[in-house]
Amino acid sequence: MSLAPKPTPPFAALRAFHAVATHDRYRDAAATLGITESAVSHQVRKLEAFLQTALMDRSGPRAVLTDTGRRYFEQIDPAIRQIQAATQALLPASGRNTVRLTLPPSLATAWLIPKLGAFEKENADTDLQLITTTRVIDLRRDQADMAIRLGKGHWPGIDASFLLEETAMPVCAPGYFEQLGGEAAPGGNLPLQGARLIINGSFPDEWEEWARARGMPPPDLKGAITLDSLAQALQVAEGGHGVAMGRRPVVNDWLTRETLIAPFGKADPTGAGYYLCRAAGKTPTAAVRRLERWLQSVATA
Repeated sequence: MSLAPKPTPPFAALRAFHAVATHDRYRDAAATLGITESAVSHQVRKLEAFLQTALMDRSGPRAVLTDTGRRYFEQIDPAIRQIQAATQALLPASGRNTVRLTLPPSLATAWLIPKLGAFEKENADTDLQLITTTRVIDLRRDQADMAIRLGKGHWPGIDASFLLEETAMPVCAPGYFEQLGGEAAPGGNLPLQGARLIINGSFPDEWEEWARARGMPPPDLKGAITLDSLAQALQVAEGGHGVAMGRRPVVNDWLTRETLIAPFGKADPTGAGYYLCRAAGKTPTAAVRRLERWLQSVATA
């Protein structure tokens, strides 16, 4: 008696879905796979058709997994990681070092990537692979050498060292308050009446916390724009559509270019910071040590 073959989805479709779920964005998944965004989207839809269920929620601008997609990713992720590790072990040595670093997309885009040219010049024998995701990934399971995480420095099974302090302050396009018929004096407590607030969905209470720290009544959030990420909030503020909570160092580039200004003056500590993280008990390679020292020197500068 012959057994019916078990259904197996196309591997190209699996890789595309895995890349999107890992990076949270079709663009980053496409860059990782070396194909176009439309090709990635086509492969994910092909997998959904094979499974006859939706894996991605396409109602918003980001690549968001459905509950079914999240469960499926958690089940296939270890297998794909194991295939990658087994393949890497069989490939001949290239004489180059590879370091895999995971960090939030906003920090990668606004702070790290513009500085990478200097690292590559100093470390020509090292390939730095960035895994940009808002998820806190398992460094051992996902075979990442290091992470930059935002928090207070305490994660189970992680050795963390301080890298950067996070500070925050309201930011808006130049002239925004003047258009409303008012002016925000540096250091002042100008009421935010009439200003449209922009909320970063990752920190939904940030406006209440900012007002409370200054003895101000909570701002009116009626009509506020809520977005998925800090980068999106800053882009909308840059367009003159409201006031966002800017977080350093991510907002630094906007402030340097003066496409955003800080109408209330200096930034204040949020109580969190960015930390360099490695899996506890895992001995870092020389290349990982060099990247750590370089990141610390850039942060200090």
